[in-house]
Amino acid sequence: MTRLCPLFSGSSGNSYYIGNGECGILIDCGRSAKQIENALSANGLDIKNVKAIFVTHEHSDHISGLRVLASRHKLKVYASMGTISALEGKGIINEKVDISPVTPDGIDAAGMFVKPFRISHDCAEGFGFTVEAEDGRKTAFATDTGIVTEDMLSELKGCDTVVLESNHDIGMLRCGMYPYVLKQRILSDRGHLSNEICAQTAAELVRSGTTRLFLAHLSKENNIPELAKQASLCVLEQNDMKQNIDFMLSVVPECYTSGSVIY
Repeated sequence: MTRLCPLFSGSSGNSYYIGNGECGILIDCGRSAKQIENALSANGLDIKNVKAIFVTHEHSDHISGLRVLASRHKLKVYASMGTISALEGKGIINEKVDISPVTPDGIDAAGMFVKPFRISHDCAEGFGFTVEAEDGRKTAFATDTGIVTEDMLSELKGCDTVVLESNHDIGMLRCGMYPYVLKQRILSDRGHLSNEICAQTAAELVRSGTTRLFLAHLSKENNIPELAKQASLCVLEQNDMKQNIDFMLSVVPECYTSGSVIY
């Protein structure tokens, strides 16, 4: 049975494990290698279970532990060509990191099929990923995007589980202490998803058959977990979708080290 374990989520670092009890992959590596190893262990997983790392983009909260973890454990790394070039430019990867471009058609890894899709973010060439398990169930990772395009939505629809960004409350962001330029960046089409857009997307996904939603990458300064959850619940309920009947909704904490794994 496939396990999805959100190890870390948010501006301090992002990393997710998906696989089974024997092998799996990491989506991003945004904390130190030691922190990721410890988080895996706390959730009943061993770093030896990890067979590959898929990188969404080159921002530090997604790659800070990449070089050490990949080289230490000889893990294969996959990313877009644009992300690979950006990582090389930053000096993040070296000859000890085995990195290859992930093709648009997808790739087999750890007994699963991983397919990329484009996200809209201020990075070189950002990807989200869908991961299809041997039983045909699909999980999607869609964070760090300012909008949900029709192409993105078509990839997300039909996925059983979706990790979806619910980064900020627009009112909190506009009234907050961030500089104007940063606020505009976050609110732009190449920024981050608001609670409101996330909620609208969530309703579309549940209508298409998604049964489990994880709200992720919440801002510490411009969001509150309960606020993000209620924003999505409100729209879902307005569309006659009932929690724990039509869907299950959870907010991913900053650190998921409870010792349990989400199935």
